[in-house]
Parts: sequence; C-alpha cells; structure tokens
Amino acid sequence: MNRRQRTLTLIVTLVSILNIEAQVIQQAPRLVVNITVDQLRADYMEAFSPLYTLDGFKKLVNKGMVFTNASYSFAPVDCSSAIASVQTGTTPYYNSIIGNLWLDRETLRPVYSVDDKKTNGLQTDNGGSPVNICSSTFGDELKATTNGKAKVYAIAPFRNAAIMAAGHAADCAVWIDDNTGDWCSTDYYGGELPQWLKSYNAINPTYRVVSGSAWEPENQYVGKYNYFLREAAPKPFKHKFSGDKQYVEYKTSGLVNENVTKAALHCVSSNNMGVDGVTDLLNVVYYAGNFNHNASGECQMELQDTYVRLDRQIASLISSLELRLGAKNVLFVVTSTGYADEDEIDYAKYRIPTGTFYINRTASLLNMYFGALWGQGKYVEACFGSQIFLNHKQLENKRISLTDACQRAQEFLSMVSGVRNVFTSLQLLANSNPEFVKVRNGFNPSRCGDILIEVSPGWRLYNEDNMQSQLSRASYIPFPIIFYGCDIKAERVSIPVTVERIAPTVAKAIRIRAPNACSAEPLF
Repeated sequence: MNRRQRTLTLIVTLVSILNIEAQVIQQAPRLVVNITVDQLRADYMEAFSPLYTLDGFKKLVNKGMVFTNASYSFAPVDCSSAIASVQTGTTPYYNSIIGNLWLDRETLRPVYSVDDKKTNGLQTDNGGSPVNICSSTFGDELKATTNGKAKVYAIAPFRNAAIMAAGHAADCAVWIDDNTGDWCSTDYYGGELPQWLKSYNAINPTYRVVSGSAWEPENQYVGKYNYFLREAAPKPFKHKFSGDKQYVEYKTSGLVNENVTKAALHCVSSNNMGVDGVTDLLNVVYYAGNFNHNASGECQMELQDTYVRLDRQIASLISSLELRLGAKNVLFVVTSTGYADEDEIDYAKYRIPTGTFYINRTASLLNMYFGALWGQGKYVEACFGSQIFLNHKQLENKRISLTDACQRAQEFLSMVSGVRNVFTSLQLLANSNPEFVKVRNGFNPSRCGDILIEVSPGWRLYNEDNMQSQLSRASYIPFPIIFYGCDIKAERVSIPVTVERIAPTVAKAIRIRAPNACSAEPLF
C-alpha cells in the first residue's frame, strides 16, 4: 500500500469514527422530562378523554410507548415513598423512604420525610433536604457522570414531592409555600433563591391567581359530562380561595398545574437546559387528586375539571419543549404515584363487615399481656400508624430476647378483632416468602416498628392519641408508565411492570449508571 492509499484509508477511517460518534450523540436526549402525577388514575384518564385536546394525554397514549399495567412493588404507598421509588429505582427497604411520616425511635416523635434541622428555607419558613434518602437517584448519577455539568431541577406544588424528585445532587428543588404562595426552596441546594425563580415570582405571583379569580369548570362540557354514577345532573362548582389555608387549598385544585407548567418552562429557558451535548433532567410533579383531599363523591366535577386542565398543561409542556429543542431531543417519562385519597364510606349502613381497630388500645393491651408474663414494666414503647415499637432496653434488662417478645406479640395480636395479619421485623428481615414481598419491600429496619399489623379490609385504623385515622383497603389503582419522544416507537405493552424499572430505563437512554441500589432491569 503506497503513501497515498494509506492517507485515503486514514481519512475514510476518521470520517467513519466521526459519523459513529455523531450518531451516538444524536441518539441521547438533550433533555429528560420526568413527569410524576400525584394520584393519576388510568381509569379516570381514559374516562375523561372526550374532553381532552389532541396534544396532551392523547398524544402520549397514541404516539408513546405505554405500559398499561404498572404498579408499585411495596405497600403502603404515598407521595414521598412513590417519588423516591421512581427516582432511586428501588423500594423503601433500600432507599429508606417508607412514607411521608415515620416515628423516630430515639425521640419517639414523628419525622417528616424531608425535614432537616440543618437547613433553612429560602422564601419560606420550612427548609428540608433529601438526607433521608439512603441511595442515589438517577439525577444524582447524571450529575456524578457529567462531573456536575448536567443541569437537574425539580418543580412541584409540594415540598416533599420537590425534594424527593430532586435528589441529593440537583441544582435546585422548588415548591409553592403554604403561607405566601411564593415559589420557594431550601438552602441545601444553595445559599440563596435562584435569580430565575425570583424573576418568576415577580412575573407570575401566585396571589394574583388565588385572590383575583375563582376555580370554575374549564368549559361547559366539563360541567355537563357525566362519568360518575348520579341520580341527578351534576352541579357546577365555583371555589374562591381565602383565609389562612387558601394556598393549601389552591395546591389541591385544578388550577395549580398551570402554575407548575409555567414555572417548569421558565426554569428550562432561564437555565438553557437541553441546548448542549450534556443531557439535562427536569423533574415535574403535577396533582390529579381530590380537591382539598375530600372524598371523590364530594368533588366529582372538580376531579373531572382537574384532569381536563392537566391534559392542557401536559400538552403545553410537551409542545413548548418540542418547539424549543426539537421532538427528537426530548424524552418524556410519565407515571403516577399509584395511590388515591380514600373515600369515607359507611360500610355498617349497608351491612358490610367493618369496624374500628384502635392501635393505641391494642398497644396497651399488649403491654399488659407482657406484664402478666414477665412482671410489670413498659414493654411497649410507642405505636405509630399500624406499627408497634417495643422497648428494647426493658427487654434487655429483663433478659428477654427480642425474638421471643416478637413471637409472643404476633400470637397475641393475631387474635384481636380487625387484624388480618401480623408481621415482625425479624420475620421480614429473614423471610423471602413471595406472600410477604410487598410488605417486606415497604419495610425498613431503621424506620419501622418491631410489629407491623395489617388491618382487615373495610376496617378503620384509629389512634386516639394523635387522631390518626385510615380506612384499610386493598384496592388496585390502575396507572400507566409512558415514554414519549426521541423517536420511541408507539406501542402498548400489557405485561405487568413496576415503577422501579423507570430509573434504569432512563439511565440506559442517557448512558449513565443506574442508581446504586437499583437492581431492576430496563424496560426496553
């Protein structure tokens, strides 16, 4: 081979390498928009479809890859535990977020999932941090892989949702303050409120929306549409927000999602997200639950209007970002928190088996039982939710093994009315029985009690000490996982999947490691 041939071969080889690298760069999205909708239900989403635009839910369903049979692999599920699971790709057993609240064993006081005394609020009285998340999120991994060059933000109406979605390494997590209605943050992510957020508060003050208008049906069709069972025609609604709780109520109304969309778009444009070769991440949390957390029977028209408005906001977000960055450069991921506010139902009125299980009284009875066995003493330290915390020091002083105490408690409590099942912490740590998988996945040894009680469906769990009340239901909440954009092929997949597989799927799409506690496989 002469010199000229070698030169031509080298040129061809370099051109081929450059083409391959260009193709690889083009395949990775410039911006990932991770949308989690609090309490989104697939049945409602489909039921109200005649009222939707063509560019919101319908575009996602018709042009995206839709996993129709999604679920969470642990119980119970709430906003904090759900978003943490989506972000970390694992369950509370590993990420430690067992719920919005749990009991601190040292202080015996409730702990809010994002509370952190070492932080201060920015434009709010409440700070917070993701310090309680004990594993990385895919936003954290994106930051680490890009040496901090990737931009990661979280926008949500609620403090816990914003911080859980942001993770440890994000640039900022922002939410709406309950007292002022301003968008605010925590100094965990920086010493002062970002300038782009200050300008947004000045341009779009929430008080102007809350005080200057009322929440009414989006249009006449929303007010007349009849999905729920009714004897009479639906009554239109009109809500004005006032008083000390006006912003709290506003955040559970159909109006809040427009504010979230505007803030998200302002964040993208102000921070130049998605404009370079480094993938950025925008986490957005919308709300699709009941107004003011009322029973759905009390706010049926409001719920329909919330979905209609949500559809328009998703359409606005998608259209704006596709226009700004190009449809091939943005990957949208949409899912739900997978739970819903439970309705207040009087089962006794219809002779359906029901009752009230008093956890505080049960804990006292268990302490009396232990006293009869081993002498008087405080063997039960506290109860919280459906969990009972034993006094380990008392057991040690009496030379009683925790195993023996747990087994006796399990035998005793299983005979109490309203108890469907009783689990011990030692049992959940040692047992991989498939029947216990959901309970074990929702358990964390450092944050749960020694005894976990499963209350019978239809019974109400009630604590007279702190007035906590919850109706026990084993209802399935249908919701999807949707991937749209970046030339993803439209497809409907009915195979059951869990939300833990979102994180590794996104990680694979943007060529980073999955979160460090994630062992789930990518969806595609």
